[in-house]
Amino acid sequence: MKQFLLFFALILFSCSSLAQDKIIKHKVAKGETITQIADKYKITTSEIYKLNPDSRSGLKPDMVLLIQSKVKAAPSKKEATTLVPHVVESGETVYGLTKKYNITEEELMKANPGLSKDGLKIGQSINLPSKSPVKESKKDKKADKKQEPVYHTVESKETKYSIAKKYNTTVSQIDNDNPEVKDGLQIGFRLKIFPCTNKADQEVTVEEDQTVKIKPIIVKPEYTDYQVKPKETLYSLSRKLGMTQEALIKLNPELGDGVKEGMTIKYPASVKINETVTKDGTALSKNIKTDVRKQLVLLLPFNISKIEGDTVNSTQARLKKDKFLNMTLDFYSGALMAVDSAKTLNLNIDVRIYDSQETKSASAAATLISQNDISKADVVIGPFYQANVEKTADLLNKGHVPVISPLSKETGKQFPNLLQSMPSSELIKNEMIEFLRLKNGNITAIVDPKRLSTKQFLSQYHKDVKLIGLNEKGLVSADSVAKKFVKGKTNYVIIDTEKTGLILSTMNVLIPMMADYQLQLVILEKNDTFDFEEISLAKLAKLHLMYPSLTKDNDTPEALLFEKDYKEKNKIFPNQYATRGFDVVFDAMLRLSQEKSFMETIEGNATEQVENKFDYEKMPSGNYVNKGFYILYYDTDLSVKEAN
Repeated sequence: MKQFLLFFALILFSCSSLAQDKIIKHKVAKGETITQIADKYKITTSEIYKLNPDSRSGLKPDMVLLIQSKVKAAPSKKEATTLVPHVVESGETVYGLTKKYNITEEELMKANPGLSKDGLKIGQSINLPSKSPVKESKKDKKADKKQEPVYHTVESKETKYSIAKKYNTTVSQIDNDNPEVKDGLQIGFRLKIFPCTNKADQEVTVEEDQTVKIKPIIVKPEYTDYQVKPKETLYSLSRKLGMTQEALIKLNPELGDGVKEGMTIKYPASVKINETVTKDGTALSKNIKTDVRKQLVLLLPFNISKIEGDTVNSTQARLKKDKFLNMTLDFYSGALMAVDSAKTLNLNIDVRIYDSQETKSASAAATLISQNDISKADVVIGPFYQANVEKTADLLNKGHVPVISPLSKETGKQFPNLLQSMPSSELIKNEMIEFLRLKNGNITAIVDPKRLSTKQFLSQYHKDVKLIGLNEKGLVSADSVAKKFVKGKTNYVIIDTEKTGLILSTMNVLIPMMADYQLQLVILEKNDTFDFEEISLAKLAKLHLMYPSLTKDNDTPEALLFEKDYKEKNKIFPNQYATRGFDVVFDAMLRLSQEKSFMETIEGNATEQVENKFDYEKMPSGNYVNKGFYILYYDTDLSVKEAN
């Protein structure tokens, strides 16, 4: 009997649904897109894909689609109570609202089902029943609109409390929206946050008769369709369409299920497609032009006033313990070598060097710019700290003066004249995976359970990477690995962990499998654990460990000459900061000495100096980022070679 009643209830529910939704057929015309069809029937592309799974692979002429055409139910003749939206503010209570707007608690609860159970929350949008027009301030009015989340990447020393305070929300709300972090935050994890704000989403005007008239702001973006080509990925599409991967998925939710050849996606019509350009790799030193004198400015943090004001430590004592000062002096020594090399080539450049007097959040850049006509410079290198170099770029943006960030890997505010010469870790990881795809390999990953940010990164942006599970001891087994491997292809095994035990067990499992499979071990970023004595270099070489590096050993005559001259002048071999100082400054000086403008060389020329690559690319945010780094691997003879 119960089964019959359930069956009967289901029939009633189905009939009720069919009364509201009508299924019709649509024949696809030549050139028609999913977006156009969705707009025609006032539905979303996701609703079309739900009824027509095959359409995810692309549309074809004369293809028949099932469309759920929604018919609005006739309104009830019974007069409805007038409801006015209201955003709950700090300190407001149910009792206070009933007194303020002259309504009963029963009327308020009836207009807001669930309020009696959950109570009021700051930022919550509720309905106020009104028998006559309600007089409200502009601050009280809110559009009844679903709030969009923002995403925050957890940084060092941040806490849930500090993040909650920043976005005007609560720790418990952050935990509810991000259950993965209930046990604690992890640096690099991307939190989904719904900030509380009282800023109106709609324009509100109050007429003299106190009737509230809401004028919604209607945004009508124009989009262009793009058909995905063979071998294109979410990352390559983001670079081509000048958008972030997150923005692409938000605009095209179907991309969340993976990128498929032939599928149609949309992007803003205002965006110019970035076609892949093969950059000129010819050494810039072969095309020198010196008829116009150029100006190069270096803003380096010597902090001389701080040193002179130190009555406790001698200069020599300070040099022994001040790592930041030592880094600055090493960079400076390399920069001076670059200036000497420029003189040898007869480059027509004035070089001015100033003390930027930096802390992490402040510098003397603004004063230096105004007092020394730095706005007339052709290029500025520095300051070192990201916040300071961004401020400098902002001050010089009006005059279109390029500003190079020499050492910072951080990202913050973007400016069209800002050039990040250090590739970010996220860019390197994306480029590494893209490199593996171009090799047509089978990409797998072993990820430490505590590395939540890596799991999130792979699952959101690289769905083709197969995750290999761990056993109850937190280790891998040959069976779990074999299930993800493919014969006839190179099986790339990305490993991300700081646990020596997991690295050792992975190597011990993979090496015997080399008899049956082609495989290679890969890391996506620098991992000091691989330098521990317990990790056998011979085993890493046998697995051809592949890894990214900003630098590589260079035995060209030019590189050997730099090393020799530096040692003669400074009585010591150059370290990484001295070499970096030479490479950044010398590269800028060569670019200033071309027939083309400096920015034309940035967009058209990729270069290599002693240890560093410079291959700048314009990002969706408008600034330029150097994506030049080396992909290296251990060969069986324990030598390090560049992958190609």
